[in-house]
Amino acid sequence: MTRAHEEIITFIASGTTSQSILAFVPSPEAKARVDGLIQKKKADNLSPDEASELEDYLELEHLMRMTKAKARTLQRSE
Repeated sequence: MTRAHEEIITFIASGTTSQSILAFVPSPEAKARVDGLIQKKKADNLSPDEASELEDYLELEHLMRMTKAKARTLQRSE
């Protein structure tokens, strides 16, 4: 199984534009994986590897939110 955060890393590494950043959404598979990890965390049933994966994803998701906000600002100034 691919770790959910690898999808965001691959997207960033492939090169981006303001438009592609604003259009980016995680795949249904990545969303399902993160939802499953969150449910396991709520049940206090996460392995250390799963906890690390969830933390990595949440950090990258926060970075993407900040990047999208900046992309919106840059688009308005063009």
